[in-house]
Amino acid sequence: MMGGGKGGADFDPKGKSDNEIRRFCQSFMAELSKHIGANTDVPAGDIGVGGREIGYLFGAYRKAKNAWEGVLTGKGLNWGGSLIRPEATGYGLIYYVGHMLEYAGAGDWKGKRVAISGSGNVAQYAALKAMELGATVISLSDSKGALVGEVTVEDIEAIASLKEDRQSLTSYAAKDNLKYIEGARPWLHVGQVDIALPCATQNEVSKEEAEGLIAAGAKFIAEGSNMGCTQEAIEAFEATRKETQVSAAWYAPGKAANCGGVAVSGLEMGQNSQRLAWTREEVDEKLKVIMKNAFEQGLTTAKEYVPSAEGELPSLVAGSNIAGFVKVARAMHDQGDWWAKL
Repeated sequence: MMGGGKGGADFDPKGKSDNEIRRFCQSFMAELSKHIGANTDVPAGDIGVGGREIGYLFGAYRKAKNAWEGVLTGKGLNWGGSLIRPEATGYGLIYYVGHMLEYAGAGDWKGKRVAISGSGNVAQYAALKAMELGATVISLSDSKGALVGEVTVEDIEAIASLKEDRQSLTSYAAKDNLKYIEGARPWLHVGQVDIALPCATQNEVSKEEAEGLIAAGAKFIAEGSNMGCTQEAIEAFEATRKETQVSAAWYAPGKAANCGGVAVSGLEMGQNSQRLAWTREEVDEKLKVIMKNAFEQGLTTAKEYVPSAEGELPSLVAGSNIAGFVKVARAMHDQGDWWAKL
């Protein structure tokens, strides 16, 4: 059983030296180490916390406890990390949407125009996997603005190098294939689009942008970021979903669509506990199975609990929410935390 709690610090790493970041991580872990453990709470990276920070945090935890435990995930491969962990959220998102496409009768990724926000790990690996499967990626972004146009593998590699140096997309010398729009998110600037994948941060798709995506032809929207869409945007997508499959826009919430990162964190913990290291192919196959199960569980639960009209696509947001609640409620009931006849 794994949870999904969120937490962190308000320390801003932008503009800080490596030494300042190292010292903060060590000070932070001096207190955090009292409250976490391999069977208690297992932190992982997120916005502003990559491999460097995980290394500093893990080293500080190891010194505080005088023990090697798989208590943080996203570790380096030389000290307990898992293959596919950096790619997991982005790859998992693409695998999840692949099941949406198949269920809706929309084929596969080939020829699809995909708008992606963000330019960190999630966005980069989602873009690379989508391109590998035959899609055309038409945007990336960061907090300073958006790049719009046909993104290439070479663009992703150059942007990844920029991000490792904590530079913004304004530093990227865009080629003729890309247009940089300062201060903008990509959604209203990409033109015709089939799939939209918010992969930057929370509340990055507003109601107006949701309506713009629908008008531009977006049929599948899935969150690579946590709570990427505002509630008003979700309501706009859900209203359209209730139309026929031909015109519906189908929305998948981050709690299901981006669970690949947490899933491979679990696989990393499993490898640590067994003192094993699985191959890249083994981890990727397990990730594919987990994402398929996440999709099917939300789909099946929606069909069971949420009435729908003939030809209406099931609500993945309702199905995922209900499935999560039912799993926790039944576990609490079975363990005596509350009692009622189920």
